[in-house]
Amino acid sequence: MTELDPDLARDGPELTGVELDRRLTAAWRRQPGLIGWLSTTDHKEIGKRYIVTAFVFLALAGVLGLVMRAQLARPESGLITADRYNQIFTMHGTTMMFLFAVPVMEAMAIYVIPLMLGTRNMTFARLNAFSYWMYLFGGTMLWVAFVLNTGPDAGWFSYTPLSGPEYAPGKRVDIWAQMITFTEVSGLAAAVVMATTILKQRAPGMTLAKMPIFAWSMLVVALMIIFALPAVALDSGMLLSDRLVGTHFFNPYEGGDALLWQHLFWFFGHPEVYIIFLPATGFISELVATFSRRPVFAYPAVVVSLCATGLLAFGLWVHHMFATGLPRLGFAFYTAASLTVSIPTGVQIFCWIATIWLGRPQFRVPMLWVIGFIVTFVIGGLTGVMLASVPLDLQLHDTYFVVAHFHYVLIGGAVFPLLGAVTYWFPKATGRMMSEALGKLSFAVTFVGFHLTFFPMHITGMMGMPRRVYTYPAGMGWGTLNMISSIGAAILAFGVLLFVINIILSFRAGRVAGANPWEAAGLEWATTSPPPVYNFPHLPAVASRTPLWDEGEGLPVTTGLRVDDRELLSVTIIDAIPSVREPSPKPTIWPLLSAIAIGVTFVWSIFTPWALVFGLVPSAIALTIWFWPKNPDVPPEPEID
Repeated sequence: MTELDPDLARDGPELTGVELDRRLTAAWRRQPGLIGWLSTTDHKEIGKRYIVTAFVFLALAGVLGLVMRAQLARPESGLITADRYNQIFTMHGTTMMFLFAVPVMEAMAIYVIPLMLGTRNMTFARLNAFSYWMYLFGGTMLWVAFVLNTGPDAGWFSYTPLSGPEYAPGKRVDIWAQMITFTEVSGLAAAVVMATTILKQRAPGMTLAKMPIFAWSMLVVALMIIFALPAVALDSGMLLSDRLVGTHFFNPYEGGDALLWQHLFWFFGHPEVYIIFLPATGFISELVATFSRRPVFAYPAVVVSLCATGLLAFGLWVHHMFATGLPRLGFAFYTAASLTVSIPTGVQIFCWIATIWLGRPQFRVPMLWVIGFIVTFVIGGLTGVMLASVPLDLQLHDTYFVVAHFHYVLIGGAVFPLLGAVTYWFPKATGRMMSEALGKLSFAVTFVGFHLTFFPMHITGMMGMPRRVYTYPAGMGWGTLNMISSIGAAILAFGVLLFVINIILSFRAGRVAGANPWEAAGLEWATTSPPPVYNFPHLPAVASRTPLWDEGEGLPVTTGLRVDDRELLSVTIIDAIPSVREPSPKPTIWPLLSAIAIGVTFVWSIFTPWALVFGLVPSAIALTIWFWPKNPDVPPEPEID
């Protein structure tokens, strides 16, 4: 037993059962009804909202992908117009990258990380709620504009001068740029919450050397977001300034530079690929360990690889710009960096294979997604290494070969692990198991459909088919391969639909899961499924990387937190030694009202820059009330010895 505060022994381990549950529930529950639902700061509710919203955006983007494939299935097709096609491929890429891929990874972490670390909530819980509302409002604004035929049409990257005032009149690009502002605020808020939670709210004894690999991956990702997102924030702000108030940041005729957009955008954009990918590697590590029945082989090497990937990701953005006419002298550096970044990922793949080889693998549905990931991502990684070569990149740049490459990396390398992780943690969130039979069927259909869709694009790309064209002549020889890709897209969509059906049926009538149905080792499985509002009756303490395998039901717990108050335990960063008790903020409506005030200001500023002046007033009022101290006379909590 780890005693943290002898003076509070009355709230120690002797308080158990119904009385403990009653008092903790009273302290941590939210107000019932709509106001309580809108005011919640519970990481589990916010995480589930994030996940559901992200999958809705995935479905919308997937429908647009099917429309594009229907248009390209035959040469000289007139299914949709060129203007609508430009909006569709822009919306597809923007939604997938900004509204699905990054937010869904943060969403999974928001739900799982506090449980995995053995704490009761995220730090800065109100900021966590605020991040979700900003994400929801930004995505809604973008899609409402698209429905009204005012969707962006300059690509998900909005290169200048195409996106500048001269070549893109109207409000389409302004809406895209302001959507970026929404996601910047949301992403940065969630990253700060995530990094602080991982560093300061771990279970006592969970040193950095004993932290779950998924937590390591999210710590690296949170720091990457904090360093990468300001670049695209600056970029989108400069673009809006050029378009709304007549500055010339990207106008070469007035001393600006159109390529400055690409430098700033890809300084964010290439780390973003790893911001999406690294959480997936964390998923894979957790799944491989659980279903191989042994800890991940070479844990230090996997952690160092995660950190190295996060660092190297900031040094190779120019490989997106090999065809822009930049001085050739510097290309060798970016080629070398692009090749080097594959080494840490290769180390992780070998560690996962060694874990499976040395363990007793169980090929349940989550493990099938792991196998699908390894096969698919290796192909995508190899084509990435090919594109790091400047001469080859100059030939394949902006062809469908590049489309095939990044879909292999982002779907095979991120979505496959995500679907495995959803299957894995579904019983923890709902208390029910997903169907194994339907899960295996959905995996098989999705895997076949994916490769049937995207592998032919390697060939059409090498045959010269450019990206972002809404039709093509009949004599180019691309028709058959495009028809195969379009058929594959329909199969892929059916596979994802089967996955969603499995979720719905399992949620309603799935087999009841116990607290630890997979017999896993992480702390998230040490509480009930689904967890109570307070997560853990007593906060656990750990002495190893696999606490449930090593300690089982004898897992030690901590005492010293008041059960009648919302309290979190703060620990030292490296050694996870308990330091102070911290109050966790109660639910409040003000994060939502602040998001509404700031969101209205952002949308209003699309039409007039004066909105930034007048919109500051309600925003400042909402934020002031949110942060106004409630108990200014209460002394700070003493440190814990």
